[in-house]
Order: sequence, then structure tokens, then C-alpha cells
Amino acid sequence: MEYNSGMTSISLERLNTHRTRTFNLPPSKRLSSPAQASTFVNRRGFVFFWPISGIDLPSLWTAVAGDRPVADKHDDPGHITWGWKDGALGKKNWYYAKILRKKATMISLEVAPYFYALSENYGSPEEDYLVAYEEGRMPQSAKQVYETLLKEGAMNTLDLRKAAKLSNAKDSEFNKALETLQADFKILPVGVSEAGAWKYSFIYEIVPRHYPELPEQARHIGEGEARMKLLELYFESVGAAQERDAVKLFGWKKELVTRAIAGLVKKRVVVEAEHPKFKGIWLALPKLCK
Repeated sequence: MEYNSGMTSISLERLNTHRTRTFNLPPSKRLSSPAQASTFVNRRGFVFFWPISGIDLPSLWTAVAGDRPVADKHDDPGHITWGWKDGALGKKNWYYAKILRKKATMISLEVAPYFYALSENYGSPEEDYLVAYEEGRMPQSAKQVYETLLKEGAMNTLDLRKAAKLSNAKDSEFNKALETLQADFKILPVGVSEAGAWKYSFIYEIVPRHYPELPEQARHIGEGEARMKLLELYFESVGAAQERDAVKLFGWKKELVTRAIAGLVKKRVVVEAEHPKFKGIWLALPKLCK
């Protein structure tokens, strides 16, 4: 796709200033309490827990520790985020699960219904998963995990694996089942148990039991509306990106992303622009363009 003559150009200075604010990078602004972490998540709408290589999105780690890799040392000051995350499980400060890219994601409770509206859940926890399974969209292992939680209630990872009859399954198969169910808003961690050799194990529950209001909140949100809302929040966080970046982050089909972006361009939430360093058409907030 060729540029239109006279297409606006992104100001790198404005873009960097914008991201410094939205990623919460200034040393004087670093988050220092769980309450500040909640405010950060609510302002951004959704963030990663840890930064993900190749994906531009604010993360709790960088908002606390600065723009540096996640430290290997457990006593690094940045790892205070781990305690905040675990301490918030079950308290409904935010929605936490492996969502975007199947990585740990924190979503504001105001924004969660827009994600849920795009999931394969239609208001019947006892039936939705069966439809997904019968249509080949849910593996057998995920079905067993979900059915166990549906029938037995919240359970730590070790007990869940045993009760779901997956003790002999590969670790990768069990973990993939947990990730698949989280990514489609079917289960989520709601606490931590001192189970197992490491005395650390997530407790999982089905989403409609922990957030009974979520299906109803999402019921009246159309898929197009949901995608535009989430993309608007995404562009507000990153300032500028290409269409393929959004496809990579959300995992939506390209034509659905194209349609949603067209809606944002029409509303002038974003404009098509040139990047001074990279080729291709970019989408940017108008205030970041020259």
C-alpha cells in the first residue's frame, strides 16, 4: 500500500514523551504500592504483568522497575510486583489471567466485559464449553480441567490435575489446557495455595462463578464495538503502531482488525501516518503527528 501524498508524519519526540508517560517510565513516577498499581491498570485498561519480547504494551514490571529486562535475581526490587499480583488474587482489584498472547495480563474491571464479549462464551457455563469441544475448538485435556472446576469448585493446581485425571499427562499438555481456558475467559487464578514441593500453587475457578456479573455486562456489547474499544485503548497506550502489531497482540483475523481500525480512523481517534524511521503505513494518535 502506497502512501498518500502529503500524509502526516509521526513526531518521534512527541511519541517518546507520550510512551514515557503511558508506560510510567520516569523514575520519579514509579509505582510503589498496590493501590498505585490498580490506578495504573485502570488508566491503561489492560497491561502485561511482565514485558513481552516483540510486543509494545505497558507492563506492571516496567512501571515499577523501569525500562529494563525482568531480573533473574529474586531479591530485585522490581519483583515487589509478584507480591502485589498474588495479594490481589480473589480481591477483584483487576482481572488477572493469561489472556493476550496467552501471557499474564491485567485488565481493568471496566474493560473486562469488552474482552469477554469477544470470547466464545454465550452465558451458559454448563453448555458453552461443550459446544467448543464438539466443534473441535477445545482439546480433551481442557475439557477435563473445566469440567472438574465446574463440578468441584475452586481447586489448587496439584489437586486439579489429579481430579481432572491428568496426572499422567505431560506437563505441557496440562499447562496448555490451563492457558487455553484462561485465554477464552473460562477459568482464572483466584488465589495461591501452599501446595506442592515449592509450597506455591495457583488456585483456579471458573470465571462466571468468580465474576457472576461479567456475562451480563458483556451481553449487550457487539463484537465490532468491543474491538474498537480495545484498539482505542491500545493506541492510547502505545501512541502509534501498525495494523500487524494489533493483529499480533490480540490474535484477531486481519480483516477484523482492518475493519475496526477503519472505524477509528473515521472517528479520527487515529490517523494514517508515516514513521520517520520505519516503512509502511502507521496509525497514530493525531496529537503525536506533525
